[in-house]
Amino acid sequence: EKIDNETAEVISRMYDNGFVFTRIDKGVMQQTRSVRIDLNKFELTSENRRILRKGEEISFENHTIPYPNYSWEIGKIAKDFYDKKAGGAFSVNKIKELITTNHNFNYLLSFLDIGYVICYKNNHIIHYSYPFYNIEKAPKDMGLIMMTKIISESKTEGLKYVYLGSLQRPGDVYKLQFSGIEWFDGKEWKTDLEEVKKVLEG
Repeated sequence: EKIDNETAEVISRMYDNGFVFTRIDKGVMQQTRSVRIDLNKFELTSENRRILRKGEEISFENHTIPYPNYSWEIGKIAKDFYDKKAGGAFSVNKIKELITTNHNFNYLLSFLDIGYVICYKNNHIIHYSYPFYNIEKAPKDMGLIMMTKIISESKTEGLKYVYLGSLQRPGDVYKLQFSGIEWFDGKEWKTDLEEVKKVLEG
């Protein structure tokens, strides 16, 4: 679906109905097997704390999109990351478009210029959408460090939900390791993680 009324209330309601913003075009949302964390139910586990300790030196900054300080280095980090992790899912031009134009995503989170996350955020939700980092320079578990920091910070900020994209492939099970997880089955939000693991295994 394409929405024209892009108020926070409308967008939050669309996310609540299993839709997420896409990179296709401005206003385009797609219903998917969405996964989110109810931050009222989220608590750090011992494993989450271990990850945060590993990344305690890695701080991050919020930048609004359009981001004026885009450089070819950011595009190269993204391209190299998605070439290796997702079989070339992103072109440099698309990355640049998402970061430098008034698209669907309104925040770029920067982790010491090593890692980045393209997000949509309002006063209620954050969609942790397109993460990427410098594979050669980043410490082990950089992806989990970034994700866990954002989830923890979002709870501190008083947001209601963190959306982590969709559950499509067996490799997506890493998103299920946080407390407060819910997933959308096409009609309603569920908390039975064993059920969705079986779906992913096919």
